[in-house]
Amino acid sequence: LSGLSNHPELQNLLFGIFCLIYTITIIGNVLIFMATVHHTLHMPMYLFLRVLSSLDISLASTVVPKMLVNFLSEDRSISYMGCATQFYCLIFLGATEWYLLAAMAYDRYMAICNPLRYAITMNSRVCYSLVLLSCCSGNVVSVVQTAWVFTLPFCGPKKMNCFFCDIPPLIMLSCTDTSAYEKQIITATVLVIFTPFFLILVSYACIISSILKISSAEGRLKTFSTCSSHLIVVTLYCGSGTLVYLRPKASYSQDAKKFLPLIYTTITPMLNPLIYSLRNKDVKDILTRMMAELMKKCLF
Repeated sequence: LSGLSNHPELQNLLFGIFCLIYTITIIGNVLIFMATVHHTLHMPMYLFLRVLSSLDISLASTVVPKMLVNFLSEDRSISYMGCATQFYCLIFLGATEWYLLAAMAYDRYMAICNPLRYAITMNSRVCYSLVLLSCCSGNVVSVVQTAWVFTLPFCGPKKMNCFFCDIPPLIMLSCTDTSAYEKQIITATVLVIFTPFFLILVSYACIISSILKISSAEGRLKTFSTCSSHLIVVTLYCGSGTLVYLRPKASYSQDAKKFLPLIYTTITPMLNPLIYSLRNKDVKDILTRMMAELMKKCLF
């Protein structure tokens, strides 16, 4: 794994930056997970947030620890099975998160646009089914992609221009024609990224249409602010993933090829707790109470 930079003088700085990002990601998502298991937060939204936090912790932990080790080590090798495992986990977690984000958008659509039917439509059975369906769909995508990539014949210098085992750098190492596989990647990108993204956009379009009917200007502004934050993060996630996977052999600059994946492997897992949870009044109240109780125990 070539890592993020070939300049030795930057390795310690990069280690510090990404160690801080990883720490914030873990702490933020653990706090959200702890808050959303509180008995007073029993709405479907909090189940989805809990699962999202778990996925973000797992996604960051699949990539960042190995990257941190490589910053401080001259040996940046990864075993064949280690690479396959990292690849499977990354695709599984990323695809599952996309489907979960679509489920969360649908949940918000039902809560805002059909509040009278919300409790019936989004009951616990439906919510757990959506989570299970997201995981199963992510697993299918990941198994197919992993099986396909790791049956390709690899030859030549086994050096990947990336900081983790991803599709584009792996197929660049193949010594066979990968045009058929590239078409399959485009199909998978449409199914995994564009389809959920389209459903999210439709849900938020309906939500915004309902918001415009709110008589209170303060209520409209608050809901618009929440929706825009969600859409910014989802668009960032979608944009980076599309540029990487829709054209796996595209002639981007070497830096672009390395830094684009950082958005969906390190940045969005750090931002999700801030965007989806910490702006929620109920979650903030629970966290404040938890911190107050912790401080009380530490003092006495």
